[in-house]
Amino acid sequence: MRIDATDVHKTYGDVTALDGLSLSIPSGSTFGVLGTNGAGKSTLFRLLVGHDRPDAGTVAVGGTDVTDDGRRIRELVGYLPEHVGFPDGLTGREVLGFHSRVRGLPRDGRVADAIDRVGLAPEEADRRVSGYSNGMCRRLGLASVLLPDPDVLVLDEPTAGLDPRGVDEFHAIIEEVTSSSDATVVFCSHVLPAVDRLCDRAAVLPEGRVHAAGPIDALAADAADDDTGAANRADDRHRGGLRAAFRAAVTDASADEPSEVAP
Repeated sequence: MRIDATDVHKTYGDVTALDGLSLSIPSGSTFGVLGTNGAGKSTLFRLLVGHDRPDAGTVAVGGTDVTDDGRRIRELVGYLPEHVGFPDGLTGREVLGFHSRVRGLPRDGRVADAIDRVGLAPEEADRRVSGYSNGMCRRLGLASVLLPDPDVLVLDEPTAGLDPRGVDEFHAIIEEVTSSSDATVVFCSHVLPAVDRLCDRAAVLPEGRVHAAGPIDALAADAADDDTGAANRADDRHRGGLRAAFRAAVTDASADEPSEVAP
């Protein structure tokens, strides 16, 4: 399902979160949004799922404007926010059963399918959420948004706080989901290797605007063509152009999470 954002502006008080952002995401693609903290990624995602409205410009999912029919948007889009929590007293299976009932989904075994799909063992699914690790909570969150088989899957920093093994395991789950579904997947991160591994296309989003977008292999190749020192890259963010914007994002990501950045 195609996603289009055109000249989108969004402010919160004196803070400009999106500043004329324009972006098109082809139907069926796995699209990475790469940017540092504060770049406007989460704001864009809240617009995509109908949780907020732009101050100016348009955002459409499958041709439906988010300001016209937020309920329809939420039926189409499965959203996993960066921070997700569940009632401690419920088991994982009970959490998914509750989500299924609230959404009016048929009792057709999809809870069990979702548990299996994200790699939760049966004994883990029947454990109270209060005993879940961060990685298990992430898997449960993904299972909850997969229940209705959404046409669009929006993942906001889904591996935040996971150790390297947890990151790798979660990425493998996403790869299985994307390979077995024709859904459009939008994956947000400030870590380049995650986007490079999972996505076929990407956009670099510093300061609320798209500075570069295109096939991930072209963007990665452009960023790799670099024989300058890290000290010189800081100036790139002000020069414009695909290479400068991509290097700026990669530099900041490397500083934030060195354990996930490939050497």
